[in-house]
Amino acid sequence: MKEFTVAEETTLKNFTDETCAQASFCLKRLLKAREVRVNGVKVGADMPLKRGDVVRYYMTPSEEARTAFSVLYEDANIVAADKESGVNTEAVESGLSFLGAKAVHRLDRNTEGVLLLAKNAAAEEELLACFRERRVEKVYLALVKGRPKPHAVEEAYLTKDAARSTVHISKERRGEKIVTEYTVLEERGECTLLEVVLHTGKTHQIRAHLAFLGYPVLGDEKYGDTAFNKKHHAARQRLIAKKIVLNCGGVLAYLNGKPFISQKNFRKLPKNA
Repeated sequence: MKEFTVAEETTLKNFTDETCAQASFCLKRLLKAREVRVNGVKVGADMPLKRGDVVRYYMTPSEEARTAFSVLYEDANIVAADKESGVNTEAVESGLSFLGAKAVHRLDRNTEGVLLLAKNAAAEEELLACFRERRVEKVYLALVKGRPKPHAVEEAYLTKDAARSTVHISKERRGEKIVTEYTVLEERGECTLLEVVLHTGKTHQIRAHLAFLGYPVLGDEKYGDTAFNKKHHAARQRLIAKKIVLNCGGVLAYLNGKPFISQKNFRKLPKNA
């Protein structure tokens, strides 16, 4: 059993997604079996929560043991976590709260890989400055539909649609300029494995920009090819935040140039994709 106390008004689903990754993996089953209790009362559906509510999840041992992230590196100032797909950034932060760790950037729920967290105010300030001033090298692996050319550095413009939680990519000079570089690593069937370097780090940049170019990420339900995803039984985007390298100073000067590398890979590409 895992128990948590609600800090602010929210819903049970949002609270679970942001607080207990293990329960978020199996929330539908838990609710159906009425294995979630709010203030001691069994609940069978999503519901509003208020500050001070106590939520208990009665999971099986295997559900509780399911990995949400692993720690790649830790010192007195930062933690580098290797996040699993299907886990919110906030849930990783919650899982490392005993270290005082605070996430300084985000990964989409279904993007796995390296996530950096600060353990104190000085480290947080320096990491935030690194990301804000683009002093961070970010490398991703993406499995996409189609056959991109071997290498390209693509520029476009991105605008946000807050109401739909999406972005729009265009060649027209409006919104924020984005630059995405990719290199083909492997071709297999209808899919191609890319190494992607972000020269700008905007919301959904890789997924939206690659889709705009005609090479949607396999499994992407927001910008991808629905029929292609269904054909290959891909319900989550095949995207890994593979490596982060910091160009930093101050209290983190000792980490300047150090690579933080995810252990995750696409070991098996779809044979018939």
